Amino acid sequence: ATLSNQEAAVSGGLDYSSETGGYVGTWMSTMTSANGEEVDFYAGYAKDDYDLGVIYYYYPDQTDADYAEIYGSYTMGAVTASVAYTPWSQVDETAAVNDPFVKGDIYYSLAASTELSDGWGLTGTVGYMDFEEDGVAGEDTSYAHMQLDLTKTAGDFGDVTFSLSKADEESGDDDPAFFVSLSKSF
Repeated sequence: ATLSNQEAAVSGGLDYSSETGGYVGTWMSTMTSANGEEVDFYAGYAKDDYDLGVIYYYYPDQTDADYAEIYGSYTMGAVTASVAYTPWSQVDETAAVNDPFVKGDIYYSLAASTELSDGWGLTGTVGYMDFEEDGVAGEDTSYAHMQLDLTKTAGDFGDVTFSLSKADEESGDDDPAFFVSLSKSF
């Protein structure tokens, strides 16, 4: 799934986490020139093997597009199971239209990670976006996706991740997507 029509996007975020497990953060990304940008605000609590939180998706250049999710994940060994639920949305639910990102949408994912040698790591993720209004007006929009991430620790520069992602055609774009990200903690 893409909000930039498979064009290059610039994104970045800033997080603060406490030693007790609480965290807050924000993330933003460019989309298409017609859609502006996405700005996310989130807060949660992560301790030991679980993470619980809330995220607010804000689209300043769009009308009635914002929504919120509550999420949770549990990790056992190298495997992480996650779920996110949309309890609130500004998106107008129209009986004749299949509206994504409305109250009741659920996202499920399962990821497995392994450390390779010399600072390399590999993660595989499969997920399913289950839209509440899937099938309305004869249009299926719920979709599965998979992603493979290869991460390299780059010392003082942080971690570089090379990702390959593929989603079902119901996502709006089933072309494989390749992207690179850099994360730095300080």
